[in-house]
Amino acid sequence: MNDFESALVTHIGRVRLNQIQSVRVGIAGAGGLGSNCAQFLVRSGFKHLKIVDFDVVDWTNLNRQFYFADQVGCKKVEALHKNLRRINPDLEIELLDQKITPENVKGIFADCHIVVEALDRAESKKLLVETYIHSGKLVVCASGLAGWGKSDNLVVKKIKEHLYIVGDLVSEVGPAAPPMAPRVCIASAKQADVILSYVFNFLTKGDWNG
Repeated sequence: MNDFESALVTHIGRVRLNQIQSVRVGIAGAGGLGSNCAQFLVRSGFKHLKIVDFDVVDWTNLNRQFYFADQVGCKKVEALHKNLRRINPDLEIELLDQKITPENVKGIFADCHIVVEALDRAESKKLLVETYIHSGKLVVCASGLAGWGKSDNLVVKKIKEHLYIVGDLVSEVGPAAPPMAPRVCIASAKQADVILSYVFNFLTKGDWNG
């Protein structure tokens, strides 16, 4: 147990940290939602992550994503890995620099207990959810988080036993509603909080259907 984990134990206790660290979380997308959700999970003690994204860091990402100016041009999965290890240097993260497709989606998170949907395109979101909705894995999605203001409208909805969605389900990204840090980070934090609550309240080590 490193110094970060020892300090975290003072807040949540060793039993809960052990629960958290028995879980493997798959994150589909390393943009505004995925990169921030990943950092909130790591700060909460999660240690085993699989992060999937094929994009590179762009200047237009820095207004809301967990990257920095000197990482522009770097692969997102590699940059995010470095940033997360600055929080906890002993993370066990698998990086997949690839696009999620109908051909690989079924196997890509097969070894994960939880799947975070943090994708941009509606068709990709649908593909991921339809693939894992009956898998027994917890799936946490997001929809409707563009613009600013009305942050109380970003709510958590339980759709099925193992499926949750975060957002207002309405606000689409566009010229009048660009993606901005406050609402994006609120939504990603709520995704992480759903996962943390699920692990603490409903499951114990050995109960996963991974």
